[in-house]
Amino acid sequence: MQRKSIRIAVGLTCLQLLLSGCGAQVSNTTADSTGEAQMTSEELNQNGTEKENVTDKTEGTEAANQQDGIAKAIEEETSAVDTSAEVADENEERVPTAEIADNLIPVKYSSMRFDVAGTIEHIEYTTKDYFGDGAEITKEANVYLPAGYSEDKKYNVLILMHGIGGDENEWGMTGTNSKVKMIMDNLTYYGDIDPFIVVTPNGRSSVNHANEGSDYNSFYVFGQELRNDLIPYIDSHYSTYADYSEDGYDLSAAREHRAMAGLSMGGMQTINIGIGECVDMFGYFGAFSAAPTSNPAAKTAELLKDKDYPIYYFYNVCGKSDNVALAAHSAAAKTLPTVCDKFVDGENFMWQEVPGVHNFNVWYLGFYNFAQLAFK
Repeated sequence: MQRKSIRIAVGLTCLQLLLSGCGAQVSNTTADSTGEAQMTSEELNQNGTEKENVTDKTEGTEAANQQDGIAKAIEEETSAVDTSAEVADENEERVPTAEIADNLIPVKYSSMRFDVAGTIEHIEYTTKDYFGDGAEITKEANVYLPAGYSEDKKYNVLILMHGIGGDENEWGMTGTNSKVKMIMDNLTYYGDIDPFIVVTPNGRSSVNHANEGSDYNSFYVFGQELRNDLIPYIDSHYSTYADYSEDGYDLSAAREHRAMAGLSMGGMQTINIGIGECVDMFGYFGAFSAAPTSNPAAKTAELLKDKDYPIYYFYNVCGKSDNVALAAHSAAAKTLPTVCDKFVDGENFMWQEVPGVHNFNVWYLGFYNFAQLAFK
């Protein structure tokens, strides 16, 4: 909407300048021939109408293309993927063997465990309609707690975001057959990672945060909800590294124990909001097929220019055949190490292109890889 308003304003300014210049011409011509002057004015009006029609058509085409892009993203995002799982072999030797994968998640790490397994809780928390009038609202999220979760221990926290067509349940973190849960259970069981908490919230910060019929622009104000409501709720209800206080506390003190990652629109939120707005709260980031509205690398570099907070790791993955996100995600992240000294390829940065399109076959693989890189 803002882009459209700017475009219209520029068009009107140009038209006013055009009218202003021709007005002088009309005045001078009137002294010689009123008929000629009137003709020039008619031509000018016709000219202006033609330009307006071209502008309207251009804007209409852009709007149609945007809607087509959104529809295609949702279609691929919600396409069926293989969610079947084998039951874990309880006799397999308990040794860490996980590696960064470029195609398939090993069966050992994608099997369903019953012997040592985490749990999933469904929570409600109070937040605000940040996209609207700021009224108090209630939203929901899912929380994965590692096997053996104890208030006597402290845990790192990953905020895991969904895409444009989903909600807090899109990652499937709702029960024992959750792929995220299975990956976490096994990585923890075999000792590849230290256990951590995973939170899947709804990324729309508005009173209407349904996955259908809501305003997509509400995704872009989620940073306020993260800072003011969601993170404080998690820190106050679970055993995290934050020194929570109802009277306020330093969110940056535990940033090395927080990560943010997401798929598609959630990847955009990770880049634009996690890195761009909330780098004081998070130290680890993962973008899986980040959406086309992600900040380009140069803008991210500019936003981080005067920030003293280190980036502990930024992992990126996208399908080689992803015609929804590959070009935009590449522009947003692939060149970051060359434009910003906070990212060093092979040290705290990874760009990975894998076989696949814009769907969960790529994103579960991305989650599996990122889970191994975070909090190291």
